[in-house]
Amino acid sequence: MLLLLMPDAPAQRCAIAKTPTPSPESACPYTPADLTKNGDPKSPSKYSKYNPLNYMFSDISQDRADNQAVALPTEREPSTIPKGSGEGNWEYPSPQQMYNALLRKGYTDTDATAVESMVSVHNFLNEGAWAEIVEWERRFSRGLGRGWQMCKRGEAGSMAGADIGANEDEVVQPKLVRFMGRPKEMTPKAAMIQVMGWIYPAGFSTEPPFDRHDWFVQREVGGQKKEIRYVIDYYSGPDDPSGEPVFYLDVRPAVTPTQAIERMMRWGGDVWYRASGAALREKDNN
Repeated sequence: MLLLLMPDAPAQRCAIAKTPTPSPESACPYTPADLTKNGDPKSPSKYSKYNPLNYMFSDISQDRADNQAVALPTEREPSTIPKGSGEGNWEYPSPQQMYNALLRKGYTDTDATAVESMVSVHNFLNEGAWAEIVEWERRFSRGLGRGWQMCKRGEAGSMAGADIGANEDEVVQPKLVRFMGRPKEMTPKAAMIQVMGWIYPAGFSTEPPFDRHDWFVQREVGGQKKEIRYVIDYYSGPDDPSGEPVFYLDVRPAVTPTQAIERMMRWGGDVWYRASGAALREKDNN
């Protein structure tokens, strides 16, 4: 099973990812358009050859492509992301599989010498996105009340003393059930940021996200399993002083009544904590 989430759409602001290698312009090897015919999910379509868990080709060859200038590694790196099936973790594609997938999608001008760097960036960003999702789950998988107790102390306070990751004794590790790349569909939040940048460029000006993904995550509480859709926007930032590229990931649960409250609690709690001077009062009390 391949976890192909190449940069190809929008990004978020709560985690900054720096890559050790530059990333050429890239594209998700496959992004579904319409998975059904005439709105009938039972109708066969040309997309039936794709894996419904990741909307990728069911098999991607490890064989060297025709006219391939350089040899590419075929080793696949395991991720830290558990599968929804419970059968271990998702695996990242090998550089050879990534190259073959891009060629199969039609990106015949892909530079084979850059593919290893592309895979490195791809894996790095996905691990960062999963870390953000795990942090959301750590806060809210035990309910809104428990989530607010953590969020009302702001980002710094809620993170203090907490391992980044779910603790099996308190929070069952979330699992990634399936995912979908949607690079041509800008999220409402990303579109709003673009509008604000046009109105107030000094405060909000930023390039549009270069990729967007939807990840469907299994949350388990008290033996009950629930599926939460997370939205991830991928942004490129200015290179750091050393010339290394910088990326921003905007990771948040999609808006439903419950998840909207989670978003308001996390972001609003942090703003109120800092604006009200609670941080300074706590420091004085200590």
